[in-house]
Amino acid sequence: MNLKQVRYFCETVDAGNARAAADKLFVAPTAISMQISQLEALLGGALFDRATRPMGLTPLGQFVYSKGTELLSASGRLEVEAKGMAAGRLGWLGIGFTRSTIFSILPEAVRAMQSALPDVRIDLEEILTEEQPAALRSGAIHLAIARTLGAFTREPDLHYTELFDDPLVVALPAQHPLAAQASLRAAELNALPYVSYPKVANAHFSRQVLNILEQAGAKVQVGHEAKEINTALGLVAAGLGATVVGRSVATNNRGDIRFVPIADLSVGSKVLAVRKAGPVNALVEAFLDKLREQVPGRD
Repeated sequence: MNLKQVRYFCETVDAGNARAAADKLFVAPTAISMQISQLEALLGGALFDRATRPMGLTPLGQFVYSKGTELLSASGRLEVEAKGMAAGRLGWLGIGFTRSTIFSILPEAVRAMQSALPDVRIDLEEILTEEQPAALRSGAIHLAIARTLGAFTREPDLHYTELFDDPLVVALPAQHPLAAQASLRAAELNALPYVSYPKVANAHFSRQVLNILEQAGAKVQVGHEAKEINTALGLVAAGLGATVVGRSVATNNRGDIRFVPIADLSVGSKVLAVRKAGPVNALVEAFLDKLREQVPGRD
């Protein structure tokens, strides 16, 4: 069975006879009859009751007409959507992101993408930086927004786009004396309990930050562990300690916290976009452009 046979049959039913269908399809009536005959031979039964005038449909014909119209409609949608995807106007885009980027470039980039390409479905999934490569390789996502601390290994089957440097800053309760300083040294954090996050299996960020602070001379004591950054900031706001975040997190964040630079850290963080190496998906490239437009300090 092919779509031409189904189309010619359904057009004949809709038009009332083969000649009218032929005029609509700009083909000879014999072409219509031949395609319908081939379809009947393939199916092993008659589609039209030729003993009646005008011809009616057999039970088989009624079944094929019902299913055939659905098939032709789906085929038409497939063609339109496939052409839209090929042109980058239509499709699906899966984005995996580390939660801290929800405070900076990600929301505006999504809004800009939806405005430019409203027919593109964007699925957002929070995924730890450490788990993003597996999601990219499996096809669960097309692009990952990651955060790295210091040097990192670039895996050969992935492509990395550095978006911006995001120096680490300390989040302090707004009323704490250290919050009034223009900057502080890592060792000054020893005076406060440290709020560590994320408390999630496989997450390296919390351990890496503690190592970075220790290298700078701090000996912080973990007083609380939070599952994610929002909870950690809430604990800070409640006066229960301090935590370390990327500077971009401070933008438009809560007013009961102050974000202070740490002057003596030798390691910073970067925010980057990661995709599979190889041919570039047009929608991925379009979203990368939107991300670049949101980079802090971009002219």
